[in-house]
Amino acid sequence: MSLFTHVFACLFGIGSWVAINGMWVELPLIVPSIPEGWYLPSYLTIIIQMANIGPLFITLMHRFRPGVLDERPVIYTIVTVGVVATFLLAFLWNRTLTFGGGEHSAALLSLSFLLSVVDCTSSVTFLPFMMRLQPRYLTTYFIGEGLSGLVPALVALIQGGPLMGNSSLGFDGELQAHYQRANFSTQGFFLFLSAMMMVCLGAFLLLNFHPAVAQEHKSKGYVDDSQRVEKIDMSQAPNNENPEQTPMLDFPEGTVIKQHSAFGKGTYILAWVNALTNAVLPSVQAYSCLPYGNQAYHLAATLSSVANPVACFIAMFVPIRTLVLMGFLTVTGTGFGAYIMAMAALSPCPLLINHDLGAALIVLTWVIFVLTLSYVKVIIGVILRDEGHSALVWCGAVVQLGSMLGALSMFPLVSVYRLFQSGDPCNTKCPK
Repeated sequence: MSLFTHVFACLFGIGSWVAINGMWVELPLIVPSIPEGWYLPSYLTIIIQMANIGPLFITLMHRFRPGVLDERPVIYTIVTVGVVATFLLAFLWNRTLTFGGGEHSAALLSLSFLLSVVDCTSSVTFLPFMMRLQPRYLTTYFIGEGLSGLVPALVALIQGGPLMGNSSLGFDGELQAHYQRANFSTQGFFLFLSAMMMVCLGAFLLLNFHPAVAQEHKSKGYVDDSQRVEKIDMSQAPNNENPEQTPMLDFPEGTVIKQHSAFGKGTYILAWVNALTNAVLPSVQAYSCLPYGNQAYHLAATLSSVANPVACFIAMFVPIRTLVLMGFLTVTGTGFGAYIMAMAALSPCPLLINHDLGAALIVLTWVIFVLTLSYVKVIIGVILRDEGHSALVWCGAVVQLGSMLGALSMFPLVSVYRLFQSGDPCNTKCPK
């Protein structure tokens, strides 16, 4: 019976970010076909952060009305929206509208916003829901969350990247690139994402109602106790509970506050790591990879997504909970991120552009960058899991806050001041 619960928890976790992760790995095929071109990753990054209205609402509800909001109806709603939005994307992703003096992928951008609301809100609803199950299923959930990047990445690898087949002379006298078709269409890929969201919805239903999973739920009294702890902590009401029933209140009020803040600098690490992995570096991924070719871009996008669940598996078997290690891995990942940012700044002529070593190095850098920082995120989540329901809500809020700050800092640099320059595979000439 425990195995069933592990499977359902994993499938539930896959649905947390599979839609947006799928969008990122599909960008190499989407970018050449839409008017936004290389600016799409930057637009997508800011759209994702605008979607933080969902997590903001949930967090404020937990802050000012603790114990009132039940995550389950919210999860049903957002997963259903995810199913519908990915299905519509399959048929509307390349439709454009003319307004504001140019063509825009209105359907792609608007549906991406809906999917961003779904996935961002999952950060503050899926994790707290896992508090209803036994603690051992949280790591399984994190593995599923990692697989939300791996599964679409593997499908994208099977799909294949856009290889340049030949070129022709355009009306303006410049060469224009023509790309070979992938093994299956972008429409098929979005239909696959819709199916994955349906699987997530089915897993969530089974986690709530399957008899084999019911015995894995914590007792009703335990859940109520955790809700009372939140209410007392937020309202600073007097301690009138039995210490045996509410062990967190077995200490003076000041000690309780210290427990919630015991993680200390780890909160800043969590915000920094998510700013880099969810916003800062993804917004310049096209500039760091495309100069080396579409194949390098495709491999960097897909293999870096594979690195995420690998980090989850490593954290499952080697869970080293030390702030020193997390600080070291954060510095290491930041160093690789600095190399990625430097190559993006040098676009369209980064280092080693005329050598295969350059393409291999940028792909490897992306993989190590995601691997190290993903391990940090998982370990922080496991630590905060031990601090209770409110800590996991706060964990999701910090994740989205860091991502939002990263996006707000990068969007003007990329899309307004245009500090990063795009290139053309046929007409860009770089010094050897």
